[in-house]
Amino acid sequence: MNHGFGYRKLGRKTAHRKALLRNMATSMVLHERIETTLHKAKELSSVVEKLVTLGKRGDLHARRQAASFFFDDAAVSKVFSDLGPRFKDRSGGYTRILRRGNRAGDNAELATIEFVDFKFVAGSK
Repeated sequence: MNHGFGYRKLGRKTAHRKALLRNMATSMVLHERIETTLHKAKELSSVVEKLVTLGKRGDLHARRQAASFFFDDAAVSKVFSDLGPRFKDRSGGYTRILRRGNRAGDNAELATIEFVDFKFVAGSK
């Protein structure tokens, strides 16, 4: 059994893994949809959910916590001005993961992670 195993290590050391998740969370908030491997998407989902919850709180301490996590100030302002109010009536489950098959080079399972109310516009990725 696999009890007490709280997160995926993703084959990286701690600092590299944290930087990877910070970078992916910043991209996820700015673009609202990214494509990555399935395990990275599953790990990213919990990170983004917590950040959207900070955006729903909306106080100064939450803003400072988010600012210390994101690499871009535009992501911080988007969480608090757009995503927080957009999900204010939802009590969780802000993201969805769609499986996309396997990558040709290394056969890694690919997935797309997006916000649940994401509207696909023709011509975008």
